[in-house]
Amino acid sequence: MCGIVGVLDRNGEAVSPVVIRKMSDQIVHRGPDDSGTYIDGPIGLGHRRLSIIDLTTAGHQPVATQDGRFVMIYNGEVFNYQELRVELEAEGWQFFSNTDTEVVLKAYAHWGTDALNRFNGMFAFAVWDKKKKSLFLARDRYGIKPLYFSWSGNKFLFASEIKALTVHPSFQSGIDLEGLVEYFTFQNFLSDRTLHKGVKLLSAGCWMQINLDGTSEVNQIRYWDYNFVEPENPNDDEEYIEELDRLFQQAVRRQLVADVDVGSYLSGGMDSGSITAIAAKELPYMRTFTCGFDMSSASGIELSFDERPEAERMSYLFKTEHYEMVLKAGDMERVLPKLVWHLEEPRVGQSYPNYYAAQLASKFCKVVLSGAGGDEMFGGYPWRYYRAVVNNDFEHYIDKYYDYWQRLIPNEVMKKVFAPIWDEVKHISTRDIFHDVFSTHSENLCRPEDYVNHSLYFEAKTFLHGLLVVEDKISMAHSLETRVPFLDNDLVDFAMKVPTRLKLGHLSDVVKINENELGNKTAKYFQKTKDGKLLLRKMMQRHVPQEVSEREKQGFSAPDASWFKGESIDYVKDKICHDQANIYRFMNRRTVQTLIDDHLEGRENRRLLIWSLINVEKWLETFGESTNASK
Repeated sequence: MCGIVGVLDRNGEAVSPVVIRKMSDQIVHRGPDDSGTYIDGPIGLGHRRLSIIDLTTAGHQPVATQDGRFVMIYNGEVFNYQELRVELEAEGWQFFSNTDTEVVLKAYAHWGTDALNRFNGMFAFAVWDKKKKSLFLARDRYGIKPLYFSWSGNKFLFASEIKALTVHPSFQSGIDLEGLVEYFTFQNFLSDRTLHKGVKLLSAGCWMQINLDGTSEVNQIRYWDYNFVEPENPNDDEEYIEELDRLFQQAVRRQLVADVDVGSYLSGGMDSGSITAIAAKELPYMRTFTCGFDMSSASGIELSFDERPEAERMSYLFKTEHYEMVLKAGDMERVLPKLVWHLEEPRVGQSYPNYYAAQLASKFCKVVLSGAGGDEMFGGYPWRYYRAVVNNDFEHYIDKYYDYWQRLIPNEVMKKVFAPIWDEVKHISTRDIFHDVFSTHSENLCRPEDYVNHSLYFEAKTFLHGLLVVEDKISMAHSLETRVPFLDNDLVDFAMKVPTRLKLGHLSDVVKINENELGNKTAKYFQKTKDGKLLLRKMMQRHVPQEVSEREKQGFSAPDASWFKGESIDYVKDKICHDQANIYRFMNRRTVQTLIDDHLEGRENRRLLIWSLINVEKWLETFGESTNASK
């Protein structure tokens, strides 16, 4: 696990090694164990290493093939590297280290882009081909490892984090106003945009190639995509349970490979609990980590947000060495400057509790296992999918699901909110941005199950991807590698072919609903149908107590709705409730204040919007000198 940076100058000018080192120093937290650079005229590569597999100097990067043709910088872990190494050795390749890095390089040299579909793991890497004078970039199937890029004239810049790009002398800074509108619609980026003008994120499951001579067009090429489908001839239920159990245990064991200590997050939920149950059988003295919350000022549904008792129970059952941290209202204010600096762009939800969890885990291990992906692969959010299972056609489905995913500012008030910049952003159709997620996905929808599978596709491509980007930044801020066993290739391939009836329990009931008659009752009904992940729950009963496998879905979130109206109210007012706040260069103060008051006065729960406003305000303070109001 590492950090990578690079520059390709299409003008043919020599890249400065001083600039490459400056870029890589910006992300030293991603790799404090070693650093390296490679300069060959117009190409410059930089690397920061976090040593996980083969801790010797043999793991130093950049790394080249014996003939010197291919030079690579690599960030990630490919968990099936030992099997691939055997194949490559049979083809005549020799190896001089025990790293997966060397396997990835020689797999690409041998198989070309076909190697990408052989890799089972998480990665972002760049390869310079000295013979063809071309630069190749690739990112893993799911987007676990990020890779940003930007053009500055004829200079192509790329890095694991945006902050490395911003220190290049030719980098043109600014705020992406279209990205701002996209974020405040979805609390996420569904496209490859970021909040930084001109900076894009290489899409998950894609590669791109840039030739020095500039003769070929530079496009992102997709080599893999999700494909949730209803099987034509499904197996017996018991067969699905047995196969899931086998694949799940295999996935966890695969991701335990390391030459450093491996721990696990442990909430009170099923996903992290089951991962810990399997891992604890393989690793002696397994360490686990939980963040809880001070509930003295919480109310309503938020009273259930502290999962420490459930985590402690599972730690006892699995005999782990368990560590906990308790967060209070003021902890958000305390960590926000560091959090914004490391995240670089706001995405999905209140992520500061995750920052503290990673900080805790990093004190005891270099690798931590996470339960991310279990919900998205096995249908963990049924109240969301159910909203769009009865439709006239695909466009009707898009309208309904798009309406639900306007998480922050709905279309009807968008013009008022963004009045100061409306002339520059009024051409933006966020519905089109939503629709474009399905641009390469089948629209052949005949049954409610097809619409559910489309929803699973959408959420894996967008919501899960946002969670993964956040998790990478937060963990690497503490030089910690996060692994996600639920995104093992074999397990994902299986999950995408599981019948919908083995994921959701109330689909047939929902289909019968006349939404026009139910009116406001519909939302309450959907909120009650928390029955997802049926197959996963049945399998997990073999590994965790039944009360855990049957628990309702509980997200990892602080009681911010209560805190924003109580202990943190002064902080909220200080940051975003006055005319001098930076956000009001782009947003209308009066309209935004009305939305904030809805929350403070108890009319609406707008905790997500308030968090996003605070987050973007701090982003503008942090990156303010590089944010000119331009598209």
